[in-house]
Amino acid sequence: MTDERLCRVLDDLIRREPLFHRPEFGTTRADFAAMTAPDFWETGASGQRYDRAYVLDALEERHRDPPVEEWETSEFSCRELAADVYLLTYTLVLDGRMSRRATIWQQDPDGWKVVYHQGTVVQGS
Repeated sequence: MTDERLCRVLDDLIRREPLFHRPEFGTTRADFAAMTAPDFWETGASGQRYDRAYVLDALEERHRDPPVEEWETSEFSCRELAADVYLLTYTLVLDGRMSRRATIWQQDPDGWKVVYHQGTVVQGS
């Protein structure tokens, strides 16, 4: 459940997710670098930790020949963690696989930056 005072933040963040799948926010390594904090990291569905350099390498490779993906998002919720730092959670169905997603976003003078991201596959989906 999202606090009513966070509706504008929630709307802004919904437009940016699923993370790295919105071409309107860029498709190049430079675009992805600009949207991630210098100390960004993520936890993949396998439980493996990936640092920013690894993620940027993987995104650069994926966008050399962008896949055609079908995705649907739902159940968005936003919580303020600290001043200008927010946790966004949601459900993603990507090419038939359901996962729960959590992204920590920070708003700074240059716009929104991703600090952390995790995707956990929902078993049986």
